[in-house]
Amino acid sequence: MRPHLRLASLLFNQPQLVTDHMMDLAMQWASQSLHLNIVNLSVNGVQPQIMDDDGPYGGPEMRPSASERRAAVVADTGLDIIPVSGILVSRSAHMNACEPMTSYEGLRGSVNQAAADPMVEHIILDIDTNGGSATGAFELANDIRAASQVKPITAIVNFSAFSGGYLIAAAASNIIVSQTSGVGSIGVIAKHVDVSKRDEQQGVKVTSVFAGDHKNDLTPHEPLSDQSLQFLQGMVQNSYEQFVDAIANFRGLSTQAVKDTQAGIYFGKQGIDAKLADSMETPQAAVNRIAAEVRASRSSRQPTSRRSVAAQAAAMNMLARC
Repeated sequence: MRPHLRLASLLFNQPQLVTDHMMDLAMQWASQSLHLNIVNLSVNGVQPQIMDDDGPYGGPEMRPSASERRAAVVADTGLDIIPVSGILVSRSAHMNACEPMTSYEGLRGSVNQAAADPMVEHIILDIDTNGGSATGAFELANDIRAASQVKPITAIVNFSAFSGGYLIAAAASNIIVSQTSGVGSIGVIAKHVDVSKRDEQQGVKVTSVFAGDHKNDLTPHEPLSDQSLQFLQGMVQNSYEQFVDAIANFRGLSTQAVKDTQAGIYFGKQGIDAKLADSMETPQAAVNRIAAEVRASRSSRQPTSRRSVAAQAAAMNMLARC
């Protein structure tokens, strides 16, 4: 129950950088897991799942570790491909092993590691998410933009970068979409659940004793008061202004142009025409092209053995620990 209570506190009465569809799915989960008996849910589809393929290595016991796979890819291509998938949460402690999720703190660590690794020449964000929590999202986006000043960061939309997912993509050096990839949903949403009628039907009466006028704001055991509504709307509007300003800054757009999207979503060329993406290419073709460019750049420089580069990397890591 404790993880459910923690996730519920992140879901309700908080600004969310998610699509309305994902918010509905989250509400459906909350209704089932917390026995809220919410009856006015509207879920129009199924959340895509990230599939884990055994691949050529056979079973899990024969599969290389994530760090070993990363090291091999970086050494061979100079690319560090960082997945950004599922629901976005602020910290790894909020993650559920049964759902595809990405934490902002984990993503920050991966980006910082890649930016500091001399073997990495290009960072790729492999994005497939409908967004998530507003908490921590803007700080992460600023960190990604700072890292992009150190090394190029390409966001490959594979195949959705909506709301908080688009904020992360926009912070990169450039954004690549495919013909059916979607970007946008630059908006903020929050939900409040009123369970007072359920309490009444079950013969339960909750009395809150509190000090401080706002201490009981947004309680689920009472209908939403004007004061609580104003407070929640203020949080949503504040997050929306931050969202609009961040996208305008990252993409070189006016704030009005960003607001004019009205949280709409754009697919393929539509995203490029709206200046929310830079080019169109299939995800694998984009990775192959960037790897070829890095390979050509390596060959044009003074030849350096892979062993000497690895030795330099080890020396730099050793200095970082001293």
